[in-house]
Parts: sequence; structure tokens; C-alpha cells
Amino acid sequence: MHYDVVFHVDEDEAKLEMALTNIRNYFSGLAKEKFTVVLLVNGPAIKLMGRQDSRAGQLADLAAQGLSVRVCQNAMNHFGLAPEWLNPVCRIVAAGVIELVELQRQGFASIKP
Repeated sequence: MHYDVVFHVDEDEAKLEMALTNIRNYFSGLAKEKFTVVLLVNGPAIKLMGRQDSRAGQLADLAAQGLSVRVCQNAMNHFGLAPEWLNPVCRIVAAGVIELVELQRQGFASIKP
């Protein structure tokens, strides 16, 4: 079975917390399976991806389990955020919406908490 999934967060802290909980549960529930999990962040949620954010440790722990955290360059530009500000586990993609479409075309399930 194919378990690749993208969790898309573009809003607030509550949505990010729900996504992180879902991601932890996903890793736990599919411990014996091979899959890719992506957290795609754009819009105002980009402001929650700083290296000093309260969730930085959670993101690092999940990244160590295999989570790929991808953030939108357009959102960073819109909110005036420099790459140095980001949590180091984040990978910048040109446009979050295009990344989402590409992942869906690759067969990723899409979840928007």
C-alpha cells in the first residue's frame, strides 16, 4: 500500500499543532511501513517556522524520524523572513501551492488539518 502523505498548514498555531499531532500518530501507526511524510507550510503559518519558535524541538524530532518540512519562498518574502531565521530542518521551495500540486501528482495523499 502507498502511504506517502503531505500535511498542508497555512493558518495558525492550532492548525500546526493538529498537524504535528497527526504526523506523530502517522509515524507511530505505520512504524513497519516505508513512506514519506511532508509538512508543507505557506501563508501566515510561515511565521511559526523560526529556529526560536516553541515548536522547533518538535520539528527537529519529527525530522529525525523522516519528516520533510518544506516552506514557501513566496510566504517568506511576503512576511519579510530571511532564510537564516528559519528552523534548520526546513527546506525552502519556490511556491507552496506548486509543491502541493506536484506532490499530489506523485500520488501523495493530502491532509489539511
